[in-house]
Amino acid sequence: MLPTDLLIYRQNGETMIPKRVPIDDNAIGIAMELINRFQAAVGGTQGELDSEMRSLEGDSPDYRFKRGLAHLLKNHFCTFEIVSPLEPQLLRQRVFSLSAKSTPSPQATVRTLETLSATLSQELNQDIHIEHIRKGLYADLQENRILTQFDPPVPEALLHRYNLSQVQGIFYKASEIKINAHRNDPGEYKLLFRYLKLFQLMTYIEGDADHGFTITVDGPVSLFKPSTRYGLAIAKLLPALLHVTKWTLKATLQTRDPYNDTWKTGQFTLSDDCGLVTHYLPGKTYDSMIEASFANRWDSLKTDWRLEREVDLIPLPGSVMIPDFRLIHPDGRDFLLEIVGYWRPDYLQKKFSQVRRSECDNLILAVSERLNLEKAGVKVENVPAKIIWFKDKLSPKAVLAVLD
Repeated sequence: MLPTDLLIYRQNGETMIPKRVPIDDNAIGIAMELINRFQAAVGGTQGELDSEMRSLEGDSPDYRFKRGLAHLLKNHFCTFEIVSPLEPQLLRQRVFSLSAKSTPSPQATVRTLETLSATLSQELNQDIHIEHIRKGLYADLQENRILTQFDPPVPEALLHRYNLSQVQGIFYKASEIKINAHRNDPGEYKLLFRYLKLFQLMTYIEGDADHGFTITVDGPVSLFKPSTRYGLAIAKLLPALLHVTKWTLKATLQTRDPYNDTWKTGQFTLSDDCGLVTHYLPGKTYDSMIEASFANRWDSLKTDWRLEREVDLIPLPGSVMIPDFRLIHPDGRDFLLEIVGYWRPDYLQKKFSQVRRSECDNLILAVSERLNLEKAGVKVENVPAKIIWFKDKLSPKAVLAVLD
């Protein structure tokens, strides 16, 4: 996504309209030039790349467009690494300790570096030259990180990412977002709700899979204190929504007038015919590393119980519940498994309230021991589900013990 200073939009009455660039020869040419320069910069420092980008911008009136493309390339397609014989902080300590033993002079500096070069070469069993030490001393500074890998996108994909990012930036100012999704494949709803859960968005959901859902999402400026982190989570939802076939969206925006320091209300609408292109893969997502690890380790078990990722929606008043897994036995028995890992107190309250309202008699809750349920006001005694406690990883054998 793009930072606020690179967002470009205009206002028509109360409606905010983000800038989108046409996917034409001119825009493709600019994107291609930036991609080529990033490719040529592999092996150099981030500072050198930034200088190259400033030179490319020049006095061009579309500098913000080029800077936006460069930002996306740097943050989503580049790998920058610290390249140093030792951790730079430790290397500085070694150099300064040696240099303190002699009177400062150019000759003493060379002798210090030669001594440390020989010592490190012996310790690390590889040739460490003076130049390696010079470059490694402050390699942890951002401008000194080395571009070690660049995965170039096609120009059209980069431009689609730019247009999507411009629209995503609108949601930084949202106080409420309402999505109407209707007559879609149930799998599309499941994917959307999983992303809502993944990004920990505060939502109220009405409807059902047959007639569609109305999803109300509290925005970042609806909180007691505007939250940039929550605004980013809202923005991350948009690429997931683009996987849904039929939908409309309306956002209420709150913007501060720079002239009189008052808040103004704005509007933004979007629908499935917006022409935006998502970069999210349509496959299944895991809400956490705990889920992914559990699923991978389950495959190595010798058991008749089959683990399924696709689980039906469980309708609840004001929401839906999507358990993480279903466990099915050939004799017809089945259980739903929900993993409660690292959540804030308000989400814990909501989660356990959902469990109580679901009235499921075949639900298993795997709860992290790291959670302070008492502080969150949650009592597991009042939860109609089988409880499994875990620390860092959920053991498949512990789940099997409950099943059998």
